[in-house]
Amino acid sequence: MVNQPVVVHAIINGEKVETDKQYSRENPTNPNEIVGYGPVNTREEAIEAIEAAAAAFPDWSKTPIEERIARMQRAIAKLKDASPEISKLLSREHGKPLYDAEGELAISLMWMEYACNTAKEVLKDQVQEHENGKTIISKDAIGVVSAITPWNYPLSLSTIKIAPALLAGNTMVLKPSPLAPLAVSKVIEMIAAEFPAGVLNMVHGESDVGVELTSHPKVSKIAFTGGTKTAKAIMKAAADTIKDMTLELGGNDAAIILSDFDVNDERAMRRLVISNFLTAGQICMIAKRIYVHRSIYDKFVEKYIEAANKWIRVGDPFNPDVTVGPVNNAGQVKFVRSLIDDAQNRGAQVIKLGRILDPELFEKGYFLQPTVVLGAGYHDPIVVEEQFGPTVPILPFDDDDQAISLVNDSIYGLTSSVWGEEEHALRVARRIEAGTTMINTAAVQGLDVRFPFGGVKQSGIGREYGPEGILSYVETHVINIPKVGELPYIPE
Repeated sequence: MVNQPVVVHAIINGEKVETDKQYSRENPTNPNEIVGYGPVNTREEAIEAIEAAAAAFPDWSKTPIEERIARMQRAIAKLKDASPEISKLLSREHGKPLYDAEGELAISLMWMEYACNTAKEVLKDQVQEHENGKTIISKDAIGVVSAITPWNYPLSLSTIKIAPALLAGNTMVLKPSPLAPLAVSKVIEMIAAEFPAGVLNMVHGESDVGVELTSHPKVSKIAFTGGTKTAKAIMKAAADTIKDMTLELGGNDAAIILSDFDVNDERAMRRLVISNFLTAGQICMIAKRIYVHRSIYDKFVEKYIEAANKWIRVGDPFNPDVTVGPVNNAGQVKFVRSLIDDAQNRGAQVIKLGRILDPELFEKGYFLQPTVVLGAGYHDPIVVEEQFGPTVPILPFDDDDQAISLVNDSIYGLTSSVWGEEEHALRVARRIEAGTTMINTAAVQGLDVRFPFGGVKQSGIGREYGPEGILSYVETHVINIPKVGELPYIPE
């Protein structure tokens, strides 16, 4: 049975908007198959969406929190009912295996439910009686939020913004990535239908749309997940109106394998392999470079390759035996290959991992066989750049100080992990410059939506998830009510 292409639309002020121009999204497993089409919106339509959000804001920001939560809960119920279709569509357009797509939707729903369950408490006024009178600290909605989301985890990285922004009383215009626009557009359409017109809008389009979303004076906050280079352009565009912003950016996340790590712990080694190659390595918080204590380096490499060969099975995302699908797009394939080729040209050894289940399909799609790189230099591009693909370098270190220095010698600081005896690992973790450091696990396996997530240095500004992820969408408003009495002495 041939799947019919899916067509998604912009949503502006509660209405689907037809456009003259569309773009196509191919199936990374079989690029000759078009999975669907998205609209190419104009700058004028972006302005229309912003104006709709601005018009909806006064009433929505005054809507009782109970109603905001109830509407979001109805949206969650709809998404749960539609989860099989959403997951399949995401897998087809993105290339991630079906289990991975289902997992992304599960994380999205988990966060939305957490936000609903905690928003009332997190957003309530703080009232303090004190010797000078009374002070009320309220959390006021900011206004129109512009959200721009990437292709690697389009559902979770959109809902991570939508849920807290709307629950806090803001309105939103969201722009998905054209490299995975279909499933997320369906999700946003279902959520938007549960809210008043103009509260949640969506536009697609090219750079002119992005510029409008980041510079328009009626946009009060920008929530962006993506590359550091793009974030710099966004910050410049937002400078004239001094917009609030949350930026979750790139990372070159490191894993430190201490001398007391048990290389014979098969479960731990499997967790590490998964932290390198889940979603074909296309996760901002994936472990992208591994530093191993020299005393266990050779044995570690042997056991790592053994574990990788057991877990990695490359092929059709809908094959239940497959653990790694294709890379999302041709440009990313080219970039990752260039890093691998450069490493080989510099004398590094590149070892292919796992099994290709369907060689014919492999040649047809945007596939890369996962690889491990040995013998690279500490400052080679394969080590210092974010690969965002299925390859990882393994490098030796001599002592904890050297490992920490190597890890921190980066413009990035998103996540990291330390593997070994817990107390030893904790001492090392405290010295790492990162927004999150995990002990004996890494990447999505160590993610908990109840706690804040974000980066330091050029990996971002602000935090998502946890109470902080909700408070990122409010302004703190202090109301002082002093006791009536004599003022301190002031000269007349």
